Amino acid sequence: MKLFKRSKKEGSKKRNWRFIILGAILCYLLIAAMNVGMEYTASDEYCQSCHVHTESDGAWKLSTHYDNGSGVVVHCVECHLPPKGEGHLWAKIKHGSKDIYSMTFKDTDKINWQAKSDPEVAIDFTYMNSCQKCHSNLFPSTLSDNGGDAHLHYQNNLETITCLNCHITVGHYDENNIHAHNTSFGVEITEAKKIFESATEVTEFVNYTERIPKTSVEFEMVAIPEGSFTIGSPESEPMRGSNESPNVRVNISKFWMGKAEVSWDEFLAFFAETNSQGHASDKKEEAVEELEGVDAITGPTAPWGAPDQGWGKGSRPAITMSHYAARVYCEWLSLKTGKKYRLPTEAEWEYACRGGKDSPYFFEGSPKDYTSHGFLKSIFGAKTEIIEEYAVYAQNSGLKTQEPPFVKENPFGLTNMSGNVWEFTADYYAEDTYSQYQDEVTDPTGPSEGTEYVIRGGAFDSDAIELRSANRDKTQTDAWLVTDPQMPKSIWWYSDSKNVGFRVVCETD
Repeated sequence: MKLFKRSKKEGSKKRNWRFIILGAILCYLLIAAMNVGMEYTASDEYCQSCHVHTESDGAWKLSTHYDNGSGVVVHCVECHLPPKGEGHLWAKIKHGSKDIYSMTFKDTDKINWQAKSDPEVAIDFTYMNSCQKCHSNLFPSTLSDNGGDAHLHYQNNLETITCLNCHITVGHYDENNIHAHNTSFGVEITEAKKIFESATEVTEFVNYTERIPKTSVEFEMVAIPEGSFTIGSPESEPMRGSNESPNVRVNISKFWMGKAEVSWDEFLAFFAETNSQGHASDKKEEAVEELEGVDAITGPTAPWGAPDQGWGKGSRPAITMSHYAARVYCEWLSLKTGKKYRLPTEAEWEYACRGGKDSPYFFEGSPKDYTSHGFLKSIFGAKTEIIEEYAVYAQNSGLKTQEPPFVKENPFGLTNMSGNVWEFTADYYAEDTYSQYQDEVTDPTGPSEGTEYVIRGGAFDSDAIELRSANRDKTQTDAWLVTDPQMPKSIWWYSDSKNVGFRVVCETD
């Protein structure tokens, strides 16, 4: 009886060992299969089978991560996933799930791949610890002096600068995106049909087409009649900002305003003339000399990178120049034409934008309908009828600037007062500007001093909320110069702002 029980117990132990060994074998096979799967799904071919952006493969093979002197090829997962042991598996699951969803439910032909290459977007699927795994020494012996200054600047600003801000093209080459002085920028202007000998003579208050002497450049100016309006937004306006109060009645004298934002053709005429005369400087004390003629104007230095972002120049709005550069442009244009050109005041800008309307926009509709903010809007989308006829914004821009004919005019005959690019005004910014006014004011000019300037109108990457006529924002000089490695930083160009431009006004007296 005891022998039978011992034999039964020994048989049970043997079965347990069989299960343990079988389980170990199965675990080994499972782990091996997972490793094979991980390696297979980490190959460049597998990545490209799902990521249907075929241009990215060609751009990768032209980049220094593929075509370089060392012969080392950097593969997709080495940049687009963190190193193993640093969240690699979780990132792979997260990105893989998004890719499967996009391939299954989205029209991949409508994905804006260009926008995904912007540093602000690319940072979501490019990992800095992966960069640092290979580039652990930021100051190799072969680094240039400028490179050393730039890397030191990076180390001192780790919270605001990433590797992508300067090296966005090392993984996917883009000939239009350089991180260096662009000494060839500005040599090309739209082909001339004829050269104007003199500016347009204006003898009455009507619309006119200005011609810049000694250039082939012309642009339209619109006569804005005198009138009154209430600046800011009422408390009943949806999604308004606190800096849009209190409401004040404002009287505006007549003036002319550019029908469209200053184009690249217009700005490059200034750049070519003033920069070619050898006056270019990045020292403000040298730049603000007494203006006695066109030859006294100090023009911009060569920009850092490609200010037009590779989107094209011509009639597209000029962007990335500083507020200071816009003011000097106006001074140059005044001397060239014999008229008084300048930036609009904030009050002039809002008056012109509204075109006699006191609603959130100069066209019909509510910000609540047009905004893309909110969970339901992210699923079902926002209303785009009407607004897309008048504004270049995040929903219809392709996330880049557009030419003036892209949208309809406002009631005064101005284009792109809402969207396309934010526009500089002449006024310093203050949260409580309107509280400094009386119950009724005439031609206010804003605070007498400040550090930043008011910008208006929203841009190609803005939500509909920012396109409201009363919406106010400001320049951000420090943030817009973060990746400029120069010492001192340029006073002419912003290295980190591509959605701000300006339009001019002309005084009647």
